Amino acid sequence: MLSAQAIADPPVFDRLRSAAIFDGAARDLVHALKYRDRTDLAPMMAGWMLRAAEGHVDRCDGIVPVPLHRARFVSRKFNQAAELGRHLAKNSGKPFLSSTLVRIKRTSRQVGLSARARQDNVRAAFAIAPGHEADVFGKRLVLVDDVYTTGATVSSATRVLKKAGAAEVTVLTFAMAISTPI
Repeated sequence: MLSAQAIADPPVFDRLRSAAIFDGAARDLVHALKYRDRTDLAPMMAGWMLRAAEGHVDRCDGIVPVPLHRARFVSRKFNQAAELGRHLAKNSGKPFLSSTLVRIKRTSRQVGLSARARQDNVRAAFAIAPGHEADVFGKRLVLVDDVYTTGATVSSATRVLKKAGAAEVTVLTFAMAISTPI
């Protein structure tokens, strides 16, 4: 099924799956993982994501987390997307490609930015790590992040993966922000 938004403005990735709507308890879980160091929640969240993937994880060649810039990683001490991806890989038996995609541009936090500002913020932010090209070329990949908001981050990352020859990129997030018309 395609959303009206996907028909009007086709995404660069092949499909998007999310386990929950970014509201209420799901929002609390994401914030606990991301900002309160509750990495103990990642296995449960990854389990929900695996079910939401509708078999796309089973058919993929590898799981790639959206990377943090090293400066953000140092301040946060872990990457929430990598924690989710690691547990997805463990639960599915698929390769976890944690070092394949790197963030080469230090970006501002996306919270509070407009859709256009988010796109500008993450433009040219990612690259394939030297020596990891074979992880991507001809492969069906699942790109993992915690929340899908406007799609700017996963679209920027997908462009790099596709340019490197990825056959297919499925975006899998724990939650999706839904904007409601006023």
